[in-house]
Amino acid sequence: MIPLLQFERPLQQCDEVEPFEFLNHLRFTAMACRTMPQTELFQACALLQVSRTASQMAHSEALVRCLTQALGKPARLLAPGANEMTFDEQWLACLGRAYGCGDDLSKAFLLRSRVAHENRRLVGFLVGRIVDGFL
Repeated sequence: MIPLLQFERPLQQCDEVEPFEFLNHLRFTAMACRTMPQTELFQACALLQVSRTASQMAHSEALVRCLTQALGKPARLLAPGANEMTFDEQWLACLGRAYGCGDDLSKAFLLRSRVAHENRRLVGFLVGRIVDGFL
């Protein structure tokens, strides 16, 4: 009798991003961008040629300003420091964790679950660059 193969994903060691630190960063950015016009996702990514020190803030602003287009509806972000999370924030926190851990399966699942096909690569790029600033 042939033994059954077990396919288990090995536990990954990763530099996990603290969800509330990541979310509060996006919440503060959203507050700062409230009066700014929304931007198309592709245009925002094309304009992001900034220095490494300004990179995280520029990518955060681009993500927040394009989130409505990416999700197909306005995202609900709470005020900075709130202890609870909206569904949109939970999704962002999970996506940030997946990028911090390099979990490609979770990244793909989360992006497919809420972002239109043509916007997935750009949203992933922005979230990945934001998370890089926390690691």
